[in-house]
Amino acid sequence: MRALVVELAQRALTVTVTVTATATVVASGSTLLAQPTPWTDAPAGDWIQLFDGESLEGWTPKIRGRQLGDDPLRTFRVDDGKLVVRYDGYDAFDERFGHLFWREPRSHYVIAVEVRFVGAQLPDAPAWARMNSGVMVHSQSPESMLRDQDFPISIEAQLLAGDAGERRPTANLCTPGTHVERDGELVVQHCVESSSRTVAPGEWARVEIVVLGNERIEHRVDGDVVLTYQRPQVGGGVVAGFDPAVKEDGQMLGDGWIALQSESHPIELRRVELLELRGCTDPSSSSYRPYYLASEASACVPP
Repeated sequence: MRALVVELAQRALTVTVTVTATATVVASGSTLLAQPTPWTDAPAGDWIQLFDGESLEGWTPKIRGRQLGDDPLRTFRVDDGKLVVRYDGYDAFDERFGHLFWREPRSHYVIAVEVRFVGAQLPDAPAWARMNSGVMVHSQSPESMLRDQDFPISIEAQLLAGDAGERRPTANLCTPGTHVERDGELVVQHCVESSSRTVAPGEWARVEIVVLGNERIEHRVDGDVVLTYQRPQVGGGVVAGFDPAVKEDGQMLGDGWIALQSESHPIELRRVELLELRGCTDPSSSSYRPYYLASEASACVPP
């Protein structure tokens, strides 16, 4: 089982990587490079489709009260080419929060979802979970979650929608078992609002989470930056039923798993895609990409 967090001593600390003959950027922990080309200019073909429109291949559910991989009520399924979260098999929600984990961890990347809220929330679910879901990043591994654990220790990009006249921004930050920093100050409150507009029920929105190791995470909605923070780390509460050996408060989070959430309100995702920001930064290699922000020498292949 992979560790929940990346020990800084195991990374190449303060390594200088040449970007051009004159431009280098060095950061503690994993090295962020000056960006010759912004990731927003990456070719469409460089995006990795995590959902093929036909199956949940590569994904594993973890439902509270169930063992990993056990989703007998088909909370997560494919319907009409969309990845959906449904509760038609539930008699009651009974706080059975769920998470659908992608098969491998990542450190530097953009995860993008096109999502909308549909239908009605289960009646016994908590009021705060109305039109509420999330994308978890830098998560503990699904194998390290206990059967009755409610949420993974992770960073959550909270997805919301709201009725006409409501102020309910989306792509907020929530922190189950974690903290972050903003402008050098530790943030201990559980959720931080973004500056986004309120998305209406049934309206599609594209949410992008730009994850840069332990340095910075950025949330975008329909192309606009709505929230930025730094130095995600283990700490705080709002997570229950976890293995204490996994939650080492103060440990910095440099990578982790990605998960999609089920919190009692049906949602649909028509796209789930990922853009790697860590890879070969040698321009002579055929695997070089000018928008990579972190170097991975093993990714380089001959021209």
